[in-house]
Amino acid sequence: MDDPRVEKLAEVLVDYSTEVEAGDRVVISGTPLAEPLLKAVYRRVLEAGGHPLMLPSLPGIDELLYEYASDEQLKHVPEPVRLITETYDVRISIRAAANTKSLSNVDPARIVLRNQAQTELMKTFMERSASGALRWVGTLFPTNAYAQDAEMSLSEYENFVYGACMPDWEDPVAYWVEFSAWQQKIVDWLKGKEHIHVIGQGTDLQLDIAGRTFINSDGKHNMPSGEVFTGPVEESVEGHVTFSYPAIHQGREVTNVQLWFEKGRVIRATAEKNEPFLLETLDTDEGARYLGEFAIGTNEGITRFTGQILYDEKINGSFHVALGAGYPETGSKNESAIHWDMICDLRQGGEIWVDDELLYEDGRFVIGF
Repeated sequence: MDDPRVEKLAEVLVDYSTEVEAGDRVVISGTPLAEPLLKAVYRRVLEAGGHPLMLPSLPGIDELLYEYASDEQLKHVPEPVRLITETYDVRISIRAAANTKSLSNVDPARIVLRNQAQTELMKTFMERSASGALRWVGTLFPTNAYAQDAEMSLSEYENFVYGACMPDWEDPVAYWVEFSAWQQKIVDWLKGKEHIHVIGQGTDLQLDIAGRTFINSDGKHNMPSGEVFTGPVEESVEGHVTFSYPAIHQGREVTNVQLWFEKGRVIRATAEKNEPFLLETLDTDEGARYLGEFAIGTNEGITRFTGQILYDEKINGSFHVALGAGYPETGSKNESAIHWDMICDLRQGGEIWVDDELLYEDGRFVIGF
């Protein structure tokens, strides 16, 4: 039986998140596991007058690449990919994995080499997004692999996914418009502030935000969304942070990550599991040891860790930082081939102070918005 929520989600992605218009060139990517949503998005783009290009990816392709490719092949960037990144108006990416652990045994050095080759593409993507030349959104289609990671049945996970994307199923676009207005009040309050101090279990982190801009993440780039974020002043980050949840990157799970910062740079990093992968990734390039993002999660429909960063970074009551590339629209100057989000729960004794004023305590805003 067709799930009517799929059509509704396609409507949100095309009409609200990316606002596809007649003549827009739209690239749509995903695996065959997301076929219902891929088709619904494709049809919706056509109805909006856009020119859709479907780029499906078969499960197992990345494993083949890392197993058989030479270093030269790993570094190769196909011209069509470069052309799409440089010229298309809209990108809609739909994640739908059959196996979220498929790259767990790949040599970290090969993953780093592949990431390094994508540096210019990442820079182009960030710049075009910041200027408004590229409108993009990423979402997730529920699969058994994701459900297993979240320790849910598939039907439970489907309810979780659609509930987070469309709390008001009857009119999801109206919901996100209202949510955006509420979250904008937080962004407005943060405007002009200079310093942030985060305190939590195993965490005492300070960073400057003077001259930087907070962004209202309201479903335009991620669906679901629910965060306010900025790019901290690169050399300002000082202190220590212990991340509450596994940090997952390129299919590799790194647990109990702890980072120490001096003058913005990670000077020490430890982890219980996959520490060599963490250290190798930190050496991807110079920007990989600096923060490109600081954010506070605000989605009340997401209250638990599921192993998918698209959802986990929006956990209500958490903050996260990203190592690597920052978003130019925030004022971030950090460039890197990576953007690795790591999450810290603040619901048990955590605090966020902004210019010596308490903004956030025990996972809640103490200032009314």
